Amino acid sequence: MSLAVVSGAPGWLGTSLTEALVKGAHFRSISTEPRKVRCIVQPQADPAPLLTLGEQVEVVRADLRDRRAVVGLCKGADTVFHCAGVIHPRRIQDLYDINVSGTQNLMDAAVEAGARRFVFVSSNSPAGLNASPATLMVEGDPPRPYLNYGLSKLQSEWLINDAHRAGKIESVILRPCWFYGPNQPERQSRFFNMIKAGHPIVVGKGDNLRSMSYIDNIVQALLLAEKVEKAAGRTYWIADRRPYSFIEIIQTVARVLDVHVRPRYLPRVTSDVARFVDSIMQMSGLYNQEVHVAGELAATIAVSIEAAQKDLGYDPEIELEEGMRRSIAWCREHGINL
Repeated sequence: MSLAVVSGAPGWLGTSLTEALVKGAHFRSISTEPRKVRCIVQPQADPAPLLTLGEQVEVVRADLRDRRAVVGLCKGADTVFHCAGVIHPRRIQDLYDINVSGTQNLMDAAVEAGARRFVFVSSNSPAGLNASPATLMVEGDPPRPYLNYGLSKLQSEWLINDAHRAGKIESVILRPCWFYGPNQPERQSRFFNMIKAGHPIVVGKGDNLRSMSYIDNIVQALLLAEKVEKAAGRTYWIADRRPYSFIEIIQTVARVLDVHVRPRYLPRVTSDVARFVDSIMQMSGLYNQEVHVAGELAATIAVSIEAAQKDLGYDPEIELEEGMRRSIAWCREHGINL
């Protein structure tokens, strides 16, 4: 039975991927057999969600920022799935310490262990915002990293591609967009509660497009990225079948929650001001999650998944309404009042 290494568990995506690997997964595009998984867990994280998955899961505590701590952690692994990363840091330097240095350290450990393939979960942020709202982003577009998070992820992509070109290891980079689905973090529940309250904030007309990535769709893509030979050395956008307008996202959540909403519309310049403030704060090494999110509210971040469909056979099975239904059901099952 082959061994996979997963970083980023017990986080949102890492836990979902680990469960699929341990139990075996069944998608229209790919089915897999159960296998052993070694999860690299941050020292302060609670591994309880992983321990319920049985003896096939090995939990190893290590801080990816510590090069010595990851030595030997990829021994015996065929594939390393690198899902760990920080999106909303306490300080800007954390983005580079965790997303860049942590990736380098795990990559070096994978190369030293002779792992065949390194699958990296990146983000839409290295590509930034759409140059034109009418044109979907594709993999060949020049990078326009969105502030420090985008730059940290882009630098990680560079070092991964360098290792592949040097023949050290096969690599595949996936760029999912706005995550949603069961096991969501508290920030996503806040979004649902804002809609439940009946007056969600919409900046501009709400017609800006956003690509979203249902969590199981991303897991499917990760499994395909491991198996498909021609994917080596490539980068792929991973999202639902089509982008959604921001107002459609709000209306869909409201419909699933069975609430009536009257959005509070703010001028588009509100988001522009927030983005400017965010930039100034980040240049000072400071970070505020609310300001950062506000800066993106009116932006179009919409991508084409054509390359992933063609090369990987990626076939996203869940779209917005069903995905939100499952997300909200999970929240209610876990005591989140929606």
